[in-house]
Amino acid sequence: MNSSKKISFITTLVLIVSFVLSGCAPSSTPVATEAAAAPQIVIGLSLSDLSNPFFVSVQKGAQEAADRLGATLIVNDASNDSAVQTQQLQAMIDKKVNVLLINPVDSDAIGDIIKSANTAGVPVITVDRSASSGEVISHIASDNVAGGVMAGNYLAELIGKAGNVVELEGIAGTSAAKDRGAGFNEAISSYKDITVIAKEGAEFDRATAKQVFAEILAQYPDIKGVFAHNDSMILGAIDAAEEAGRTGILFVGFEAVDEAVDAVEKGTLSATIAQQPAEIGRLSVETAIKYLKGETVPQSIPVELALVHK
Repeated sequence: MNSSKKISFITTLVLIVSFVLSGCAPSSTPVATEAAAAPQIVIGLSLSDLSNPFFVSVQKGAQEAADRLGATLIVNDASNDSAVQTQQLQAMIDKKVNVLLINPVDSDAIGDIIKSANTAGVPVITVDRSASSGEVISHIASDNVAGGVMAGNYLAELIGKAGNVVELEGIAGTSAAKDRGAGFNEAISSYKDITVIAKEGAEFDRATAKQVFAEILAQYPDIKGVFAHNDSMILGAIDAAEEAGRTGILFVGFEAVDEAVDAVEKGTLSATIAQQPAEIGRLSVETAIKYLKGETVPQSIPVELALVHK
């Protein structure tokens, strides 16, 4: 065999051996080079009112935690409408989100949709406001009763433990309004020389509170202090007092949103009870992910409060 035929024979032999070792036939299926990625966790967050800066902060805290932990966060704004919230939550259940974080518009009305989530096998965590019925794996919120007590005692001290005070109430049916009001009245009832001359609902809304308090100012010439269930309402009350030219009234709010803290610094607001909305959002997402990973989570997770005053 001459040298050129020998090279051709060797080349052919190498190709045949390579073909045999590779499985005798080329494969049309690509070989997997890495394990399939785990499915991403999808969390639904239903907030009662994103026009309220408090809930904007809750969303920011939740989003930060979701981004950090690699989860997808779907956020809905119910705009303080229970029917809208129910529809939005049903849509998230239908999308088969892994867990629902719910800040109820109405603690009683939310029960039916939570029961629907229970039936569909979607775990539920309540955020800031509790639910009256349905199975909830965890509730994450400030101690609103304790905050109301704190506000009541501080307002009593401010006005010298005597005089007429006004309470501006949040949305009826929300646990936040019920609990903050209960704590405030528990504290105020221990001061025999303080009279709550008016309790009026203002829907947690600044414009509504301004109108409501303007009417109260017209009716009562002697008011020493005002407590509102959130900062939006107390800021509205301050607006009304300024427009009416009424001075000497001391105001205490709840939530410690940025504008309220600024008002404390300026001296127009005496104090506000500081919640930690971003912390509430963060803990809600972290708790959801822990639960989905099979960890045991507490049924109730309190978030600390503090009194903010000048």
